[in-house]
Formats: sequence, structure tokens, C-alpha cells
Amino acid sequence: MTTTVRGAQSVPTAPERTALSPTAAITFAVLRLLIAFQFLWAFADKTFGLGLATPAENAWISGGSPTEGFLSNVEGPFADFFGAMAGVVVIDWLFMLGLLGIGLALALGIGMRIAAGAGALLLVMMWMAALPIDVNPFLDDHLIEAVVLIGLAAVAAGDTFGLGRRWAATDLVRRYPILR
Repeated sequence: MTTTVRGAQSVPTAPERTALSPTAAITFAVLRLLIAFQFLWAFADKTFGLGLATPAENAWISGGSPTEGFLSNVEGPFADFFGAMAGVVVIDWLFMLGLLGIGLALALGIGMRIAAGAGALLLVMMWMAALPIDVNPFLDDHLIEAVVLIGLAAVAAGDTFGLGRRWAATDLVRRYPILR
């Protein structure tokens, strides 16, 4: 990591990273956008009841709980933990704001480190809720996607087809690289 000196203040800059091939950069950017769409779709469907996973009468704007259906049906070793959260208003808000925030950050390519961490946490919790997994004793798509999110932040996938480079150049992000 290098530092830039401004007056008497030293401001750390982002560490140098290994350049990706154009094909790799595009692949990771497309993967980032696909996962962003997945989070944003879940937010929209649960908010408006678009009729695929969430019927209109269960939409959040119609008074439905975006967490109750899934969390109240958890059967594995964490059933009590997740069951206690089902339908709790604060949990509903945190979940929905998480879906929206993670989805927007990934779509825009900004705040990738926080979005990847929050997204990975949410996905690991969904993996925990799915235990025991029917088709594999340990692994499912939630766990794989959580690892992919961390990788997307690590390779700065927001720089391609996103605002990541511009975001990284702001004084705020230079001062607080966690916002990268």
C-alpha cells in the first residue's frame, strides 16, 4: 500500500492489485451483475408480490412479512434460532434493506467490500437455514455464492461495467478503503 501526502495529513491509497485479463474482468463483471439482479429481484418480488416466489397477497406492501414464510419453515439444527426471527418487523426491515443495498452496490460496482461481506453473511445464514441439505451433506448454492461474492470484491469486479474505479478515486474511499 502506498500513501499520498496532503498537507500534513497522510492518506492511504488502495493497494496495488494484479491486473486481470480482459476476459476475466468481463467474466467477473457479468457474474457481479447476475448476482446483483438476483438480490434486486428478490427485493422486488418480496416487496410487490410479483407472483413468482411471492404471491401478490403476501407482498410486503400488502402487509405480508418477507421473512415469515421461509424462516417459520426451517427444520434443521437452527430451526429455533431462525424460527424466532420469522415475521419480526425489525428482521423484515433488515432483510429487505440488505437485499436492496447489496443488490444496488453490486449493480453499481461500488461499496463492493461491504456488499460482499454483507451478502456473504446473508447467504451463509440462508445456507444454515437450509441444513440439512437434501442433495449434499454440506454444500449448496448459498455457500458457493457467498465465496464468489468475496472473490468479486477481491478482484475489484466493480471496476468493469461499473463505477468502481471512480468510486475508488474519491477522497472518502481513499481515506476509508473498506468502502471500496
